[in-house]
Amino acid sequence: MKHRILIPALALGLSALAFPANAACYADYKAKKDNPLKLHYGVMKLPNSACNSPNAAASAIAPRLAAAGWTLLNIVSLFDEGGLNGRKANAGPYFLRF
Repeated sequence: MKHRILIPALALGLSALAFPANAACYADYKAKKDNPLKLHYGVMKLPNSACNSPNAAASAIAPRLAAAGWTLLNIVSLFDEGGLNGRKANAGPYFLRF
């Protein structure tokens, strides 16, 4: 009887390891506009597929910024929800804007 309970419990535990929770992913970045020169620091929510590397994040961020006339300068960091509060004041109006 213990095997009937143990095997499904073990399978459930292993599946939880194989499929991590869908934690939200964010990036902070720097961007610019020319004529006249404007710079901003911002925070953007990203799809999980863009959180694997700064290059993947840049590929997701650059087009969203370009649609508003901004050019991505660099990705500062990638982080989860735990890092949002510390960046909100610095990002100001560009906190989760794009």
